[in-house]
Amino acid sequence: MKKKLTAILLMCAMITASSCSGSTPAGTSAAPADTTDTPAATESAAETTSAAEEENVPETTSADTAAPAETSEKAERVIPEDSEYVIADGITDRMKALSVLIDGNKARLAKAMQKAKNGEPITVAYLGGSITQGSSAGNDLCYARLTTNWFEKTFPKSKITYVNAGIGATGSYIGVYRADRDVTCKNPDIVFVDFSVNDTTEHTERNKASYDGVLRKLWFSDSSPAVVTIAMTMENGTSFQKYHSEIAEAYDIPMISYHDAILDVIKKGHIIWDDISDDDIHPNVPGHAVLTEMITSYLQSVLDDIDNIDTSAEGDLSAPFISDKYSTAGLVLPGTPEVTNSTGWELKQDNFGNFGDSLRALSRDGSFEGVEPLTFEVNAKSIGVFYGKMTTNGGVFDVVVDGETVKTIDTDFSGGWGNYLEAEEIIDFDTAGQHSVQIIPHTGKKGVVIISALAVTQ
Repeated sequence: MKKKLTAILLMCAMITASSCSGSTPAGTSAAPADTTDTPAATESAAETTSAAEEENVPETTSADTAAPAETSEKAERVIPEDSEYVIADGITDRMKALSVLIDGNKARLAKAMQKAKNGEPITVAYLGGSITQGSSAGNDLCYARLTTNWFEKTFPKSKITYVNAGIGATGSYIGVYRADRDVTCKNPDIVFVDFSVNDTTEHTERNKASYDGVLRKLWFSDSSPAVVTIAMTMENGTSFQKYHSEIAEAYDIPMISYHDAILDVIKKGHIIWDDISDDDIHPNVPGHAVLTEMITSYLQSVLDDIDNIDTSAEGDLSAPFISDKYSTAGLVLPGTPEVTNSTGWELKQDNFGNFGDSLRALSRDGSFEGVEPLTFEVNAKSIGVFYGKMTTNGGVFDVVVDGETVKTIDTDFSGGWGNYLEAEEIIDFDTAGQHSVQIIPHTGKKGVVIISALAVTQ
């Protein structure tokens, strides 16, 4: 009952992500709490990965038995023996070691830190779901804001620009399409990425490819930012860390594992899950503080060794590990020239799902009278759609590509935790070309169809 109540309370805690264009307000700081009908989100309603499959916490002896230091061959790290952990006293040496799942190439991080040491301005951005957004902690006490506070305190002569591009209930598939709009156009020097409890095994291969695409899109953007990945966890150990870490390791990109460190101290009996979370996913204020300690501990280790880091020896992402499918991922938004017919559709500027403007077709009697097919003309190799899932009066629509019905989508989410932005891949072509895409609501059922964007690659 407590977790159900928490999910309801989170509906009042949305924080708007910053963006460079579209109707989502641009900004360089966390926005005020949102009052739309979209909740902060328990992201993975369709999650199917079991804790047993995904739990990566090293097996150790009990806390009351002296154990030798452990060496994890995969991460090439030495794990200290267990010691008492009290949240108020700060993370232990063992937690620090467990949290650095991938030490990674530090060249770009060192370069950005050197800029800040020299008093030059830097931009620090955060791309992720509702944890990054600040759910259960708020604007000022979420890990993104607290980590930025560390940069400001550590480099007082530098102007630190803060970009929080977290949007609740969004995974890396949505992330790769909005990365340019919400992050790379800000010319970041460092980007932290977390989609580990948003990406689910319902779409394992798609999410692996899109996560690969996020890392590469950020890496090759104009400002050449450092990228640091973060792996979170649900209470039962569910996380996409297993798959994300394979990609990050292939590219030698650092990964901070809250999953490994926090589940280890819970397993050892030092704390319980409720100490760091008010539901089964989102860290609460103490949880965000603990995550911040893990991240800033790693950052401090880089800073301490900065004189020994060769900033010219960057990681090599020239060849994709999974796929380069999403290297050209971009959005076709309401109000752009590609929307060639929206007769009967209402343009709403209410920031649905914290994403931005949307086009809506509403039928109170099931007729959708006066609503013509919402039509896009796009040059694309792959096409997806971002749409609203609704707890009440969700409509059904067809996606028609070049005159052929390719997919029918039911937006009903009755009994769910709240309305949210969903995404679905529609069709792939062998090569890019010009295509007509129509969204046609089904008649006979009253309800609403909300379309926020087409997602296209070329």
